[in-house]
Amino acid sequence: MTQSVHAGEILVAAVLVQLAIIILMARAAGAVAVSLRQPRAVGEIIAGLLLGPSFFGYLAPALSAAVFPPSTTAPVMVISQVGLTLLMFQIGAEFDFSRLNERANRRVTIFVAAASITAPLLVGFLLGGLTAPNLAPDADPFSYSLFVAIALAITAVPILGRILREYGLTRAPVGVIAISAAALNDVVGWVLLAGVTAYASSSFSAVAAAIQIAGVAGMAAILFFLGPKAVDRLLKRFPIEDGTVPGPLMAIVLATIFIAGVMTQRLGVFTIFGGFLAGLSFHKHEAFVAAWMRQVGQFVLVFFLPIFFTYTGLRTNLLGLDTPQDWIWCAVIFASAVVAKIVPVYIAARAAGFPAGQSSVLGALMNTRALMELIVLNIGLSFGILPQDVFTMLVLMAVGTTIMAGPLLRHLMPKAGLPISHRSDA
Repeated sequence: MTQSVHAGEILVAAVLVQLAIIILMARAAGAVAVSLRQPRAVGEIIAGLLLGPSFFGYLAPALSAAVFPPSTTAPVMVISQVGLTLLMFQIGAEFDFSRLNERANRRVTIFVAAASITAPLLVGFLLGGLTAPNLAPDADPFSYSLFVAIALAITAVPILGRILREYGLTRAPVGVIAISAAALNDVVGWVLLAGVTAYASSSFSAVAAAIQIAGVAGMAAILFFLGPKAVDRLLKRFPIEDGTVPGPLMAIVLATIFIAGVMTQRLGVFTIFGGFLAGLSFHKHEAFVAAWMRQVGQFVLVFFLPIFFTYTGLRTNLLGLDTPQDWIWCAVIFASAVVAKIVPVYIAARAAGFPAGQSSVLGALMNTRALMELIVLNIGLSFGILPQDVFTMLVLMAVGTTIMAGPLLRHLMPKAGLPISHRSDA
């Protein structure tokens, strides 16, 4: 018993050391990113990569192994997933989706979502077939091509939400359309991902896939249409006072978020999407949202989110690309991903009647991949569908397309008549 307690204390101490390093490193890198007029999230992503084998593990392998021992992987992963679920709740709660009641905005959202999924899927599948003989000779070509297609099609809803906050676009039509289209994009991407992984493990079932889609749609409908009524009653019972969320209300909301996450996980979609669906029920209660962000939101952004980036960075080795051919293929993948997102989104938005300048902004926003992309890539690596070098190339693509967002927005927003209100989420 004493030995077990001692081992537990050692594990706790190891995790606490990691958390202290992660938080300080993320804040420092985030501050550097903000000083370079990049979203803070970009710095946090790079901090995660620097703490992994690509930098820290390469320069000081013994020290890295001591600071990030394998025994801490599971608890750190759990903490990161809890944080992502809370972040997704905040994103769902903070956006003004009532703007989609306007027919024009709803039309643009549908057009953009469709274009941002179909075009990258097609380009990615063709690219997978092209690269499979050279980059993935030992992988099943069909599964590999499907995974590359999903990797190009995904959009990072949590990071996109932070970028919209930092550039003052959360309640602008272009921001609401972007986050709504990205949410639809990711739902389809996650369902496809579940199908691909099932196919790769020889457990695919058309009936199971149909049930999964129906279950996600049903849950979304219940939370979106019935959830607000339940929230109205809840906030009448526990009203916001002096800008503070009462303890009982916070407990109920947290339990709701986590139960919603369990439900989406049972439906075969990532746990964090349950948090987003739960947040939709709260978005019209501005006093609650403001109080929640003051009490909980800042802690989520400062503590939880960097943990995920570091967890991912520990599994990523950017030093594996050691030949000119590797870098040529990396450039081809990167260019294909960018063109397959921005151009179709722009064309779709224009076809739906959206202004040219704001259509360009939409293309730049939908090109943001980072967070969800990293989740997808880790799954592909774990299943053995993506070889290590392709995984590395796609990680670089995910980070690069996110880094592009800041410069593109600063260039495109003034031309579109959108004022830049830069916030660092300090």
